[in-house]
Amino acid sequence: MPFEYERKGKVGYFTIRNGSVNPMTPAMHKELYGHMIEFLADDNVHVGIMQGAGDRAFSAGDDIKTEYAKFDTPRDELEYYMWPKFRMETKTPDTFTWSREVLALDRFKPIIAAVRGYCFGQAMIYLSQLTDIRVCSPDAKFGFPEINYGMGGAGGSTRLSRFIPHTIAMEMLLTGDPLDAEQALRANLVNAVVPADQVLAKAEDYAERIARHPLIALRIEMEASMRGMDMRRMEALEYVKNLYRMQRMAYGGEERVEGFLYKSGKPDA
Repeated sequence: MPFEYERKGKVGYFTIRNGSVNPMTPAMHKELYGHMIEFLADDNVHVGIMQGAGDRAFSAGDDIKTEYAKFDTPRDELEYYMWPKFRMETKTPDTFTWSREVLALDRFKPIIAAVRGYCFGQAMIYLSQLTDIRVCSPDAKFGFPEINYGMGGAGGSTRLSRFIPHTIAMEMLLTGDPLDAEQALRANLVNAVVPADQVLAKAEDYAERIARHPLIALRIEMEASMRGMDMRRMEALEYVKNLYRMQRMAYGGEERVEGFLYKSGKPDA
């Protein structure tokens, strides 16, 4: 399958594999949806890594040569996009629909991106929405070229200005020009720039440091962080307080410090 998934220990690996620059097809978005369901449902997996096969690209985005879903009448198209059963039953997967299904999932497991080469268009949307820590090589390029084809809207699907400075986001979106690795690092789009042959190893180092923690703690941290961004301050405080109570109940009323990292006693103050 062009979009692969496998589990190694507590880490789930998503690999985009489709030719030299890994363009995405509608069928690949549907595959990713299935892989995400498996990843999120597996309690043995604590963290994911998403990468592109080869060294030329994470993914150059959607394959513009791909034939998309066709409709006989405007009503057929309306029904397809408005009602899930028409989408699920169609024989021709659709990029917009299946990518939307992927992005609509409640994802409370962290995913680390390992990026080499191009990360454009739909790949940038997945990078911004499906990954939480990002490592790239010096030759990485990040961009939204859609406006060069007369198409806009990526700023809405990514809410990019929430994650990087608004001025940089709008420069990317309105000019279609990409950021290089160092620009992405300065904009906080990525966490680290390392030599190309060390990108995956660095991502795996992050994954190992995350996977050592209890799954429930990771889930609550992810849920509190992601949902809290859309709440007012007091709402977020009340929400986190309830999450904390549920977490203590799961631990039997104790934080169980000795059972996790601090086996030799409490950490120094």
